Amino acid sequence: MRKTALVLASALAGAVLSVAGAGAQERVVTIPGFGAKSGVLRVFGVNSEAAMKAAAEEINKAGGVTLGDGTKAKLQIEFLDDRCNPEEGISVVRRIASTNAFVAVGPTCSSVAESLFGILQKKVGDATDSGLQFPIISDVAAKGGLARISEWAFRNVPNESDMYKSLLTWIKAKHPELKTVFGGVEKDFAHSNATFGVMKKHASDLGYQLAGEAEWLLADTNFANQVRDMRRVSADIVAISAHPFTTCGVLREMARQKVAPKLMLGLTSSSSLETLQGCAAEAEGIIIPTAFAPVNAEAIKAAGLVAKMGGSADLHSAAAYEIMFILKDVIEAQKVMARADTVVEDRRKMRAGLAALKTTKGLLGPVGRTDEREAIKPFLFVHAKNNAWKVLHDPRS
Repeated sequence: MRKTALVLASALAGAVLSVAGAGAQERVVTIPGFGAKSGVLRVFGVNSEAAMKAAAEEINKAGGVTLGDGTKAKLQIEFLDDRCNPEEGISVVRRIASTNAFVAVGPTCSSVAESLFGILQKKVGDATDSGLQFPIISDVAAKGGLARISEWAFRNVPNESDMYKSLLTWIKAKHPELKTVFGGVEKDFAHSNATFGVMKKHASDLGYQLAGEAEWLLADTNFANQVRDMRRVSADIVAISAHPFTTCGVLREMARQKVAPKLMLGLTSSSSLETLQGCAAEAEGIIIPTAFAPVNAEAIKAAGLVAKMGGSADLHSAAAYEIMFILKDVIEAQKVMARADTVVEDRRKMRAGLAALKTTKGLLGPVGRTDEREAIKPFLFVHAKNNAWKVLHDPRS
């Protein structure tokens, strides 16, 4: 972490650098990102960083960003590891805020977002609130309602309650013979735990019977007892609210114990390349709602660019890719100067610009913005089929 801090301090010494080249000077604006780049969830940080860099490269190829004084600047990305640890996340953001950076993108984990959003000023202009006045826009942290914590917090993540309500309603209409649900949850992770609650609520509202449920931890590797309980009740639907590593562990154990429900549902975060790499055969047929799939030219292009940067495009990294274009638009609309002597004002401009957005461009179509600084994103239902994620249904059509 000390090495990371030194790299950050060096890279963000002014957030805008002058680079000599070909007899001219080029201004460079650094956009810091942060998230999990170590541990079980490291792939999410890797993908976010790759997506941010891919988008920055596209922006730079098109001429970069126009600053408030009319000059052009190129974007560069510095990405820090918060290890999906709330204390580390707060430390990372405080270090970023001690530089001339005027906005940051992250984090991966909802538990980190919940904690660090709590150190931000709650309401803009409140002189009695000494909280940090620094805008943060999240690409991955998916627990519902997190942006409400502070008016300096923003998110570009889908509303999972809407997604699972839509999915379960569609399943109810398409498969009325299915009556019972068994749920499994990665209990110690904020996102999976919150989404499990969403799944149960909407399933109950639609008349499904909860036949049983099981819990495990993010670091668990043995799921024999949980699957034994699953086999005992023999529910029509198995809903797994867990990330790729433990999702694959459960699915492999289900195959070993010959548990074959009529239908399987998964967590949004598991509609990823990592799940297919880990257990494509066992995941065959699992249905997951997602806010990204390469279903149009722009999305296909973005997926290819992220891959070239060493990541994979999914609903989380696609959100990071979109954020870079959002930031470019806000920087230009708000006439951000990106100078050492305008840091405070630039942060206020970025916050005001992000808060004023009503719609933004998304890879699947227009993204709405709520008064609570959340996103209303289009989504699809995908299923694992022949070692790939295929679109099963498009609720937009």
